[in-house]
Amino acid sequence: MPEPHLPYALEDRLVLCHAPTPLEPMDRLGAWLGLAPGTLWVKREDCTGLAGGGNKARKLEYLCAEAVAGGCDMLVTGGGRQSNHARTTAAAANRLGLDCTLVLAGARPGHPTGNVVLDQLLGADIVWAGELDYYGTEAAISAACDRLRAEGRNPYAVPVGGASTVGTLGYVRAGLELAAELPDLDLAVVADGSGGTHSGLVAALGDHQRVLGVDVGTRPDLDDRVPEMARAAAGLAGLPEPVGSVQIDHDRIGAGYGAPTPETRVALDAAARWEGLLLDPVYTGKAMAGLIQAAHDGRIRSGQTVVYMHTGGTPALFAAGYAEWIEEGIGSAGEPVRRG
Repeated sequence: MPEPHLPYALEDRLVLCHAPTPLEPMDRLGAWLGLAPGTLWVKREDCTGLAGGGNKARKLEYLCAEAVAGGCDMLVTGGGRQSNHARTTAAAANRLGLDCTLVLAGARPGHPTGNVVLDQLLGADIVWAGELDYYGTEAAISAACDRLRAEGRNPYAVPVGGASTVGTLGYVRAGLELAAELPDLDLAVVADGSGGTHSGLVAALGDHQRVLGVDVGTRPDLDDRVPEMARAAAGLAGLPEPVGSVQIDHDRIGAGYGAPTPETRVALDAAARWEGLLLDPVYTGKAMAGLIQAAHDGRIRSGQTVVYMHTGGTPALFAAGYAEWIEEGIGSAGEPVRRG
């Protein structure tokens, strides 16, 4: 597919990921939801290629370009223990010959699993920072950068989830890619962690009504930050300011960030059994639960063209607690998804 004409700011990146990513129909899942054939699609952002793929690779193309241009010799970022963003940042640093420090919330695990195994394999310096909320993690990233500067290093601070104006350009580019692939797109559904992916898509598509974010419990102020980041990213990319009001489903969080819910399990089973699509319990499972609910309550109407953004995160399925949750079976999550 020929690449659409892009504003100059979107060319200022380092190529780290495979793009365009596949766009695939999900007609079997769509039929289960009562949607017309050819109207439900998945954008395979899990196929970006960098250390297992995922949406963070697109953001890191811009963040790393800024780091290299500034003469930085290392990347510093953070997140939860099973952070996909941390894993991908460590991989990007290795690709570019930079060092990497990861500030992870929580205590050092006695038996590493999931993304922590990959962080170790990638050779990142891991700082276990104790129990931290979103902004506590941001503060810990800043503190780590201060320490490293005092040691004579030149670190580049990558915000949680890569959610800065520069990082958000990755999903402005992805949104323009998607619009060229599906000109009749009505709605994109995406997990909302730090909000950068949602914001970039809105900036590219120009209207908040065309993107439904599903809050996974990472950031407490998404309703304010997503419109703010979308405006800033659109301005940096030379695009018009988006119209409309932000659309975020806050009802899929359950007990909190990383806590699986019964409807998340239904979503994982539905995607796996109808489409052979693997989701995770932290991000993409909750986003799919939001899509299923939106179809049930009429937010998604029959005949609309809808794209589910698969943002990656499969390594979480191999974290100890989630592996046990999968092994338990569907249990109280509801009736098993029908096979046909």
